[in-house]
Amino acid sequence: MLDWYDGHARALPWRALPGEVADPYRVWLSEVMLQQTTVATVRPRFAEFIARWPTVSALAAADDAAVMAAWAGLGYYARARNLLACARAVAGAGGAFPADEAKLRGLPGIGGYTAAAISAIAFGKRAVVVDGNVERVVARLFALADPLPGAKPQIHALADRITPEARCGDFAQAMMDLGAMLCTPRSPVCALCPLTAMCEARAAGTQQEYPVKAAKSPKPQRYGTVFWVERDGAVLLVRRPPRGLLGGMRALPTGPWADAPPGLAGAPVAEADWAMARGTAHHVFTHFRLQLALAITTGDGQSDAAQGEWWPIDD
Repeated sequence: MLDWYDGHARALPWRALPGEVADPYRVWLSEVMLQQTTVATVRPRFAEFIARWPTVSALAAADDAAVMAAWAGLGYYARARNLLACARAVAGAGGAFPADEAKLRGLPGIGGYTAAAISAIAFGKRAVVVDGNVERVVARLFALADPLPGAKPQIHALADRITPEARCGDFAQAMMDLGAMLCTPRSPVCALCPLTAMCEARAAGTQQEYPVKAAKSPKPQRYGTVFWVERDGAVLLVRRPPRGLLGGMRALPTGPWADAPPGLAGAPVAEADWAMARGTAHHVFTHFRLQLALAITTGDGQSDAAQGEWWPIDD
């Protein structure tokens, strides 16, 4: 794997060359950005962040609103809040990330996978790094019959078995690259894979059957109403709670989410002439589906009692 990686490693802006140890700040920043986001999307945004905040101390001193604005488009905004909290924790402790996995897990927003990745890639420590690409490679390599997500502990144990003592970070990135470039979900390029000779799924011709995934239960449907309140060329926006979906971001007011359409419940202006827009918006989240209707009220002199901020529509 390491020989293959030396000749085929992806050139990514947060990586060091094979055999070298990467900058912990760049590794951490990239790993947070890559959670639930593709490499193609992260690559230019990472460059923008590094240009603006080149060190963890610079990021720690950044204005919250500036970081949230720079994060726009990457989604999962809790990551941006944790990013700032982690940067400030590291800066407050002297400005250096710890090398130890357990200490890394104690920082805001750093879970088991991210801690292992930073420890291995940035510090050369032996750590077992398992992301979605690695799960697929290991499941095929050992032809694991147990379905995900239940098989995750077994996959981690098998990845531990094959992780070397030396160049652990390069090995982790080699496994990630193998999954991204050759051992892909569909049409794996087994003829070019350095693990072909030892792959049990390849030997049986069943590589596309792995990893086995448990049947998904249907997601519950929820409903809500978004309110457009317009006056004097401005629209009413509210600041969402710090925690939860789009935490801390400005948004149109919304009513409660319920198992049935809630109508005008939670309207920001009690006495108004509301009109319901045609159609609905649909969103799919990890654990549920959401259907949103839009209620509109317009006209000069809308109630000053509405809680929120009036923003020019042209902005």
